[in-house]
Amino acid sequence: MKYAKIHYQGQDLNVTVDEQEHVLLPDGTRVSGEEIVWLPPANGTLFALGLNYADHATELEFKPPEEPLVFIKAANSLTGHRQVSVRPDNVEYMHYEAELVVVMGKPAHKVSREEAMNYVAGYTVCNDYAIRDYLENYYRPNLRVKSRDTLTPIGPWIIEKQQIADPHNLTLKTWVNGELRQQGTTADLIFDIPFLITYLSDFMTLQPGDMIATGTPKGLSNVVPGDEVIVEVEGVGRLVNRIVSQQEYEESLS
Repeated sequence: MKYAKIHYQGQDLNVTVDEQEHVLLPDGTRVSGEEIVWLPPANGTLFALGLNYADHATELEFKPPEEPLVFIKAANSLTGHRQVSVRPDNVEYMHYEAELVVVMGKPAHKVSREEAMNYVAGYTVCNDYAIRDYLENYYRPNLRVKSRDTLTPIGPWIIEKQQIADPHNLTLKTWVNGELRQQGTTADLIFDIPFLITYLSDFMTLQPGDMIATGTPKGLSNVVPGDEVIVEVEGVGRLVNRIVSQQEYEESLS
């Protein structure tokens, strides 16, 4: 089953989604995915991993980390499927990051590695855009790099854990205007999902709806206003997003 959050006819709704992206409303009505506004599918804290693929660390000429590099994404950065992300004016380099996201299903505190997967509800996809102009230290990504408005598309839905046989053997891909730019596999994660749940829950309680974005493989490139960016995690979902200029975005709000 796929679970999503949408905005439709003035209401925010929890819905299910079929294989054709048809949305089943709470009253039983079925509507097209083109007729609704997709919202982020969960509303907990989003933990993000830096340099969690060895090939990505090598691409950036960094030594792979010896323990997880975790930071938190601000809620204002989250946006949904088929929404826009704003490239700020006067920046030189903004890049996508295709990521598998783990969604927690119940409170987790000091969870063992052996029990960790029992706390997972399902998976979704995110595109963790970064503004590289402001990156002072890859081991400490700052707010101007990672927490700008609209720069974390996530969704379209949460797919139940049972529908993914092995989350550590999934292909990730990114297309920009139809051109394949990034491809990798979760088999190359430095710190796998059980490790991350155990690591985080050792010093804080993870709550239902909290999300762990597990990092991105190599293959980053610059994106500009007008680009359509699609990130996909095999078996989980395909997340569509369009880049707009700051001026275009602000005009749409006025």
